[in-house]
Amino acid sequence: MLHDVRIEVEEVRGKCAAGYREGDSFTLRGFYIEGGSRICLHALVGMASLLSAFSHGIPADQLGIGEGDVGWVQCPDPGPPKTCGGTVVFRLMRTEGE
Repeated sequence: MLHDVRIEVEEVRGKCAAGYREGDSFTLRGFYIEGGSRICLHALVGMASLLSAFSHGIPADQLGIGEGDVGWVQCPDPGPPKTCGGTVVFRLMRTEGE
């Protein structure tokens, strides 16, 4: 069974190049992403392997990203002085799937 995973912006460090702000969110439902006005490819690629395992029921503590049904991942953009962007911390919350 695949679980839904709500992905919420918890913190923005610097200026997110994709325009994410605290509280923005989208949902991984099965193999599709729903909601949210924009999905950053860099952030999605950075969390894709963890999202797959998490949505298949692997607990966050076994993945090393949190505990139980809640975990955290970070965008790979290092921000200043390396780039003009910034990094975003995402909270992943697993729920029952359809």
